[in-house]
Amino acid sequence: MEVLYACCCGLDVHKKSITACVLWANGPGRKRKEKRVFGTVTQELLALTDWLLAGGVTHVAMESTGVYWKPVGNILEGQVEVLLVNAQHIQAVPGRKTDQKDSEWIADLLQHGLLRGSFVPPRATRERRDLTRYRVSLAQERNRIVNRIQKVLEDANIKLASVATDALGASGRAMLEAMVAGPQGSEQLAEMAQGRLRHKIPERRLAMEGRVTDPHRFLLRQLLDHLKFTESKRAEIEAEIDRRGTEARLDDDDS
Repeated sequence: MEVLYACCCGLDVHKKSITACVLWANGPGRKRKEKRVFGTVTQELLALTDWLLAGGVTHVAMESTGVYWKPVGNILEGQVEVLLVNAQHIQAVPGRKTDQKDSEWIADLLQHGLLRGSFVPPRATRERRDLTRYRVSLAQERNRIVNRIQKVLEDANIKLASVATDALGASGRAMLEAMVAGPQGSEQLAEMAQGRLRHKIPERRLAMEGRVTDPHRFLLRQLLDHLKFTESKRAEIEAEIDRRGTEARLDDDDS
């Protein structure tokens, strides 16, 4: 079988360790191999990189399982050619020996050009993607908090959502903060309405005639604080996404 890469390496990446197998092709049907195990902390990854470069390795392959490949790929990027391979593709290649370790099998397939790499976006794109995914999780968390607040209000028979399209708008939040501060009359709460909601004060007065207890106030205080924190984090993430997007556009213009 034709050897495509004279010196390559297969990596078997786990949470706390990486087994690396380097194969050198010394001629038709002849090859030499060497294995080493490294940790996954940055110092160990740098040692792995130095070992690969010292051995003349030009191509490295590893499975794209989980997230453990990411720091390895980040360190090796720009040093050697990294091939990220779907685990199912590796398993689908026939002929694997049962006593052959993963790292050696990956290296052997790579050396003979039998692996197909997955698409890996540029690092800047991966970093922005991580930010946008976190923004989505924060948005989902905000929705969960809003739903919990609504459940507490329903338990107290406060029908705020019935008279306000956005129960947590400026008017709604002012009422909730007043409600949490201590017992308030429904008329006092209704008078906090702003803008168009001023036309609904009679309806709002009826909606605010509930039975708010101290446990309700305690839960609302915790939920409102959690909501403010989540919204502040989302604002920071959105600002960072915008900043990185601006930098990317400027880089494109310069090129």
